[in-house]
Amino acid sequence: MIIGLTGVYCAGKNHVAAIIEARGIPVLDVDKLGHKAIELEKDKIIALFGKEICLGSSHSDSHPEIDRRLLGQIVYKNPEKLAALEAIVHPMANRLTNEWVAAQNGHCVINAALLHRSVMFSKLDKIILVKAPFLTRLFRARRRDNLPWKEIFKRFKSQKDFYKQYLSINAKAFSAEIHIVENSGVRGGLKLERRIDKILEGIV
Repeated sequence: MIIGLTGVYCAGKNHVAAIIEARGIPVLDVDKLGHKAIELEKDKIIALFGKEICLGSSHSDSHPEIDRRLLGQIVYKNPEKLAALEAIVHPMANRLTNEWVAAQNGHCVINAALLHRSVMFSKLDKIILVKAPFLTRLFRARRRDNLPWKEIFKRFKSQKDFYKQYLSINAKAFSAEIHIVENSGVRGGLKLERRIDKILEGIV
């Protein structure tokens, strides 16, 4: 069984991933996989964007290192550059995802912010959508990323239809079980774990 895990910005999906891993089910962090894909394809990316995207000390090195934060800032407001980057990174990320899933001997979980764009999406048996109260997400975002309030609200607004899109896709395309869980923080920890255990009932 392949389970998908996703959630809105700062809902705490990685915390849910850790709970699932503690139950003995391997979890693939697609966001980290994307970092590996960037590293594997860095020559193509540098050729496209120039050495200016490399970390300061590696501009002239024979083994340059890409500044992912700077690269993100460049493509964030430029759809054409974002599409060009994705055309390089996504095929590699998809290949790595396929290889990882093929190497598993049992149930596994795909943890991805953009789960609907994963090469595994149509093969998912279950989808876990993680939610959290607005204020909880707000202060998590501020504490974790230290972004201006304006930028945080902008990210929140961009995901206003996040859950609807999964319910809509699921109704039209395939029939994976969808489970919505709330990660409200420390006080709701035991309740969250019980909810996850209920979803995983019969699997672990």
